[in-house]
Amino acid sequence: MNSIASIIQSLIVFVLAIAVHEAAHGYVARHFGDNTAAAMGRVTLNPLKHIDPVGTVLLPLILYFSTGFAFGYAKPVPVNFGRLRNPKRDMIWVALAGPVSNLIQALLWGIAGVLLLPLYGAGAMVHFFLGMCGIGTMVNLMLFALNLFPLPPLDGGRVLVGLLPRNAAIAVSRIEPWGIWIAAALLVTGVLGNLWMYPLVSAIRTLLIALLPPLKILLPWF
Repeated sequence: MNSIASIIQSLIVFVLAIAVHEAAHGYVARHFGDNTAAAMGRVTLNPLKHIDPVGTVLLPLILYFSTGFAFGYAKPVPVNFGRLRNPKRDMIWVALAGPVSNLIQALLWGIAGVLLLPLYGAGAMVHFFLGMCGIGTMVNLMLFALNLFPLPPLDGGRVLVGLLPRNAAIAVSRIEPWGIWIAAALLVTGVLGNLWMYPLVSAIRTLLIALLPPLKILLPWF
């Protein structure tokens, strides 16, 4: 039953996290002049608009039950970088919007958990939501770290392309068609987790606990 509850909590948190993440991309793109996502109804928190049947549902489930580790992706929000007022600069802000939204969600889940902690022992429903707060914080921190990895089409890769000189940016952008599979391979082999995600998540987790000490109860390291 605990395992089933954890799966349900994780799915709710993950779907909400990617919905906000993708909507943030679309909102910032619209702010800087590209209305493509808004015209397609993608600047929304409705998760059904962002779910990719393979990347959001099938792939995470297969990986979870075969390796114990879940990795997935949402349907990318369409952005026409040529319609941005300053494409090279503005693409950086559009890319950063997603990971920043995950960082904000992690903080909000953490605050919600701290507010619920005094009710610990009040019943199964409180335990369920407390668990969801802990999972919500950690999942969003991991999505924040993962998406900042400087490899296209991850958001960090788009930031890198926006920062590099023209020729170097073109060379890096050519990786994009294979980038998601390279990232998946790095995750499965532990390279991306050990050298990038876990150090970054650990540092932010430490900072959050310093700001909200009761969070230590909800965020055991694993």
